[in-house]
Amino acid sequence: MDDTAHPPSKFRVYARRALLVAGVLAVVVSPFAVREVARRMAFFRARKVEIEGARYIAPDQIVSRMKVDTAASIWDDADRWERRIAEHPQVRRVRITRRLPGTLVVHITEVPPVALVPTGAGLAPYDAAGRPLPIDPTMVDLDLPVVSARDVAALRLLGDVQQETPQLFARINDVRRLAHGELSVQVDSLNVLGARDLTAARLSDILPVERDLMRRGRRAVELDLRYRDQVIARLP
Repeated sequence: MDDTAHPPSKFRVYARRALLVAGVLAVVVSPFAVREVARRMAFFRARKVEIEGARYIAPDQIVSRMKVDTAASIWDDADRWERRIAEHPQVRRVRITRRLPGTLVVHITEVPPVALVPTGAGLAPYDAAGRPLPIDPTMVDLDLPVVSARDVAALRLLGDVQQETPQLFARINDVRRLAHGELSVQVDSLNVLGARDLTAARLSDILPVERDLMRRGRRAVELDLRYRDQVIARLP
C-alpha cells in the first residue's frame, strides 16, 4: 500500500494543533462577526476567574460583583464586568484580560489605606482623600500610622509620602495636629515638627540630615522643619 495515501498519525496531530492555533488567532484578530461565532463555542466558556493586584479586597468580593453567568464566554463584553467591579469603594482602576481558552484575568489597582483614624468603633483605615475604607483591621494586617483625627490634609500628606518615599512612610508611627495648626510627625523614635502645609518633599528633607548625623555618630530626638530652607536638630 502506498504510504503517501495515509500520512503518519504524528503529522495529523501536528496539523490539528496548527489548525487550532490558527483558529484561536483568527478569533483574536478577526472582525466582530467571527468573535460572535466564538462566543457561542463551548471551548471559550468562562471557567475560571483570576484576581491580580488585590491585597486588601477579598477575591470573592470581586467575583461576586462580576456575576459571571455559567454560560458566559470570555469573548463577552468585559465592560459590564469592569463597571460592576469599579463600583467597589476600594477599587481605583480595573482591567480585564483573557487567557485562552477559558480564563478571565481581573487586574485590580486598589485605593490604598494610608492611616488608621480613631472612631467610635475603634481604629478605622482611611485613604488619602479622607474617606473610610471597608477594611476590617482585625482581619487584615495593617501596618499604618495613626492620625489623631480625620485630618484630610494630614491624610493627603501621608498618601503623597506613601507614593513618593515609601521607605519613609514605613517609618511613620503617628501624625498629630498641634495647637497652632502645625504638624507633629513621629518617625520611628524621632519627632518631626512641620508647618500646617507640610509636604512630602519637605518631610523627606529629614533623610539627608539623619544620614549626616549618623556619619558623625550623633542622633537627633527632634527635627524642626517649620523654618524655610532649614532643618533644626535638637540633640539629646
